[in-house]
Amino acid sequence: MIRARPASTFLATTLACAAPACAGDAIEGMAGPYGERLRYDEKGLSLTFPEPDITLQIGGRLHLDAGGARFSRPEGPEAFPDNFVVRRSWIEPTLTIGRDWVIAFQYDFSDPVVPINDAFVAWKGLPDTIVTLGNMKVPLSLEWLQSNNDTLFVERSGANALVPERRFGVAVGRNGQAWTAVAGVFGNAASNGISGDGVAVAARATYAPILEERETLHLGLAASYRSRSRSDGAFGFSAPAGAALFERQLVDTGDLPDAARVTRLGAEFAYRRGPVLLQAEYIRAELQPFSGPGRPAAGLGFQGGYVEAAWVLNGEGRGYALTPQGGTTYATFKGVTVADGQRVSRGGIGVFELAARYSAIDFDARGFRGGLEQDVTLGLSWYPEPNLRLIANYVRGRVRPGEAQADTFGRAPFSVDTVVGRLQISW
Repeated sequence: MIRARPASTFLATTLACAAPACAGDAIEGMAGPYGERLRYDEKGLSLTFPEPDITLQIGGRLHLDAGGARFSRPEGPEAFPDNFVVRRSWIEPTLTIGRDWVIAFQYDFSDPVVPINDAFVAWKGLPDTIVTLGNMKVPLSLEWLQSNNDTLFVERSGANALVPERRFGVAVGRNGQAWTAVAGVFGNAASNGISGDGVAVAARATYAPILEERETLHLGLAASYRSRSRSDGAFGFSAPAGAALFERQLVDTGDLPDAARVTRLGAEFAYRRGPVLLQAEYIRAELQPFSGPGRPAAGLGFQGGYVEAAWVLNGEGRGYALTPQGGTTYATFKGVTVADGQRVSRGGIGVFELAARYSAIDFDARGFRGGLEQDVTLGLSWYPEPNLRLIANYVRGRVRPGEAQADTFGRAPFSVDTVVGRLQISW
C-alpha cells in the first residue's frame, strides 16, 4: 500500500468527475469498419465486436481512505503514520469471447508487494459449470468472496484474518436453482511466484432455501486444507481494527515456521428481507506441526467470527448473485442499487445505508498467546451515483495483545477508537 501524495488528491478529483457516475447517459460511438463499437457507461469502457462475439470491458476502482485513531493508554504507539492513503487503485480489463470464455485481470497500482489480484481464464462450455485456471480467491468465507466494492464496511471483519488470500490454481464450480458448489487446488499467489506456500485443496457449498426477489436465506459451509514443507518458510496470522491505516497489526501470531498442515473450516448464515440484511460467519483454523523427535504432537487452534446487519434506508436491498463470471465467487450479496431517479445528477438525494457489526478474533491457544481482539463497528454509506460511494465508520476495539506485539503495545489489554472514511469510485 503506497502512501498518498498530493497528486493523489488531484487524481481522485479528476476521476470522480470523469467517471461514468458524472457522465449522465451512456455514450456510444459509431460502428467501425468491422462492426466494432466503443461504449462508455456506468460499467466503464467497453469495446464490442459483432463477429465473433467479443467484448473487452476496461473497469477499475479507486478507494481513498482517511481517518484517525486513539489508544486508551497515552503511552501507546502512534496509530496512523499517515492519515490518508490510497487503499486501492485497480485497473480491471475483462475479455469475453462468445458465451464460453472469460479472461479477467486485476492489477493494483497501490500495492507494490502483491499487485496482481484476479488473473484467470474461465471456461463455461458445460451447462451450469465454470472451470477456472489462474489467480483467484480461495473459496472460503462469504465476506471474503464478496467484492470489496460491496462490503458493508470500509474493511472486512477481524475474522477475515483466518481466510487465505488469492492463490493460483484451478477450480470447478457448479450451481442449481438454489445451490452452488465449488472446489479447487491452489498453490501460492501469482505475485509470489505460484510456489513456496505448499499445496491446498478447498471447497465451498451453499444452499438458499428461500430465494426470492425480496427475500433470501443463505446457508454455507467451506473447508480448506494446506500441506506445507519446511522450505516454505514462516506462516502466521494478523488482524487490524477496522482500518488499513494502522502501522502495526493489533493482534499478531508472529512467524509460525513449524506449521506443516493448516486446516480451515467456515460456516455462513445470511438472511435478507427487503432493505434489511443479517449476516454471520464462524471460522476456525487448525495448525499441525512437522513431525519429528522431541516435537509435541499437539497443534494450535485459532477462531474468529462476526455478526453484522445493514438497512438500506431509502432504496432496494442488496441482491443475491448465485454465479460469477468466473472464479470462485459463488453465492454472494451484491452492492446497493441506485435508481435513476435517486441519482444526485438527476435531482435525487442518493441512497443511504446504515450498518453495524460485532467481530472477534482469538489467537490464543494451548499456552500460545497470539492475542485477542473484539470490535464493534458502526457504519453509514451514501451512494450518490451508481458507481460512487462515500463511507464513514466508527470502530471501538478491545485488544489483549499477544507476545509478538508485546514490544509495541505491552502486555496489558487496551482499547482503541477509530474513525475512518472512504471515497470509493468504480467503473
